Amino acid sequence: MTVLVTGGAGYIGSHMVLELLDAGARVVVLDDLSTGHDWAVPQGVPLIVGETGDQALVTRLIREHRISAIIHFAASIVVPDSVRDPLAYYRNNTVNSRALIECAVENKVRDFIFSSTAAVYGNPVEIPVKEDAPAQPISPYGWSKLMTEVMLRDASRAYGLRYVILRYFNVAGADPQCRSGQTSKVSTHLIKIAVETAVGIRPKIEVFGADYPTPDGTCIRDYIHVSDLARAHSDALRHLRTGGPSATLNCGYGHGFSVLEVIDMVKRVSGADFKVDIGPRRAGDPAQIVAASEQARAVLGWQPRFDDLATIVGHALAWERKLQAQGVPPTRAATKVGQAPAAKDSARPRRR
Repeated sequence: MTVLVTGGAGYIGSHMVLELLDAGARVVVLDDLSTGHDWAVPQGVPLIVGETGDQALVTRLIREHRISAIIHFAASIVVPDSVRDPLAYYRNNTVNSRALIECAVENKVRDFIFSSTAAVYGNPVEIPVKEDAPAQPISPYGWSKLMTEVMLRDASRAYGLRYVILRYFNVAGADPQCRSGQTSKVSTHLIKIAVETAVGIRPKIEVFGADYPTPDGTCIRDYIHVSDLARAHSDALRHLRTGGPSATLNCGYGHGFSVLEVIDMVKRVSGADFKVDIGPRRAGDPAQIVAASEQARAVLGWQPRFDDLATIVGHALAWERKLQAQGVPPTRAATKVGQAPAAKDSARPRRR
């Protein structure tokens, strides 16, 4: 019995792979490497380069590796990009997810964990936002994820597919052992950009909007440590495998920090001062969103270990300094396109 992790060469997906390996599970990764890195997948874990929408490829992987569960991270995630190019987001996030769900159903994969987002709530009226709050996305990104949630629920009713949908917003930090971290080809996450600025990679950081209806005028978010999030997915998988019902749950710490508060924490933890510019708002950004996560704790038994902004920033900073000291990690030659351990595990990545 093996777990298929889509997007397992990306930021959150690579931490999920580590979580599964630490628990003794067998893992296979499917990633198109459009934003992920082949070196982020540990040696010994099969990495198949391809799309989740390639049904022939996914079907073959499920059968050859005896996949019993799918944890689905692969997606485009930049909110402003989704506003500029919505059809690309609906294709990659919604159409491809539909194809993946169909493969799961047709090949009798019973357990499906979906990486969703608190962006499905849009601008919630009540903070912290609960799972039964109205879903009113304000960006194509949020809509693309909500559509996949609806498909999963319908597939569950029609075909018996069991699922857990996990909604979260701002993921940050790095593996405490510095085995993985955020290495985006184009960084968009606040803490990642802030620590890059702290170590001198960037000359300054720009804040997008300081006129929101919040105490200091900047957006407030619930920042969750990436390793705690990976643990929540692992708990969700155990929940399903032990007969638990399908569920839609928030993942967060239940309290938020503003953009300026995060920047101040990065300055304090790093001991570095740096320039901060205030720019215009970005399209699709809600003013404040914090996730009520009592249900995840009650239903899954999830117990976060890193609910501390200084710890999150410290782990992100340690990872950034490791990247600086070592340079970009080498490519896994064994898993380059056309050079997979077995030819059957090779596929061309999508070109963007």
